[in-house]
Amino acid sequence: SSPAKTYNQGEQISMAVITIIGSGMMGSALAFPARENGNEVRLVGTHLDRDIIDACRKTGRHPKFEKDFPSGVKYYQFEEVSEALIGTDIVIGGVSSFGVDWFAEKVLPVLPENIIVLTVTKGLIDMPDGKLMTYPEFWQKKLDEIGKKVSLCAVGGPCTSYELVAHDQTEVSFCGKDTAALATLKKAMTTEYYHISTTTDVVGIESAVALKNGYALGIALTIGLNQKAFGIDSVLHFNSQAAVFGQSMKEMYRLLQFQNALTLNNLGVGIGDLYVTVYGGRTRLVGILLGRGLDIDEAQKELAGVTLESLVVAKRVARAVKISAKKGVLDLKDFPLLMHIDEILTEKKPVNIPWETFTYSEN
Repeated sequence: SSPAKTYNQGEQISMAVITIIGSGMMGSALAFPARENGNEVRLVGTHLDRDIIDACRKTGRHPKFEKDFPSGVKYYQFEEVSEALIGTDIVIGGVSSFGVDWFAEKVLPVLPENIIVLTVTKGLIDMPDGKLMTYPEFWQKKLDEIGKKVSLCAVGGPCTSYELVAHDQTEVSFCGKDTAALATLKKAMTTEYYHISTTTDVVGIESAVALKNGYALGIALTIGLNQKAFGIDSVLHFNSQAAVFGQSMKEMYRLLQFQNALTLNNLGVGIGDLYVTVYGGRTRLVGILLGRGLDIDEAQKELAGVTLESLVVAKRVARAVKISAKKGVLDLKDFPLLMHIDEILTEKKPVNIPWETFTYSEN
């Protein structure tokens, strides 16, 4: 374990040492605002990132980016993590949802005491009682078990890695229980193109940005359906996309209420994230393939090697909703889109969006 830090949590530091663990695209993209804001930045690969770190050392560029890292970023393989953590003020966790357990077992125990941790990982864990646990809550339980004190925060919002690298204007939310830590993070990471809101509503933000993955897949189904009907190169149709987008917002709102989210600000963060996810990325691709008529096995085979977090979160949330519905806490009639997405994924049913269930009558 690395030496404990001596500064107080939330202390305003003029230049932080920021260590990013996980050199996937989003973790690596955050090296840009972090370094360009004057911090010392160290990028550490996971055990799966050896080739990425080797490439970064040779070229100064992530293999999937079209722009060099800012000068001064340092690169480490995971076996060098102890060295990378020396003097660190802030750790950014850059693993995907498939690395949640690995991060808990391999990273949390070696963190210095009393530092700030900011995670980019999106997802929810469904519990046997029908509750949905956020990843920060899962990691906090691990920290409590090992008796380690760090300030755990997370980032959510409409932000794709490649557009962050391109310096497109981006607005996100940092959430955490420690307002001083959030203030430190905002000071360390804010740039002229990376704008940060802060909130203590961890459950609200983390739930909203996880839910959007499953619902983005639902919206993308309509693109595939139209390609199937009119041809792959046909003009995009937006009525059907917008209809499912609207239904997604209603269901996400109900689920955020179920999660006891504190404010509607988190819905805005989730809807913004939903928008950007529909227009680019892996979830869009799998939704289109399903809409064209492939079953989930065929779609995954077509996208071999692509990480599909949307499939995991959709199935987990659907399981939780069905358990809660049996207990009388939720009504399945309020989630027709989610239930259809679930039967496509778990029962390999063909796409047949239940349009009429989206309608309503107000007296």
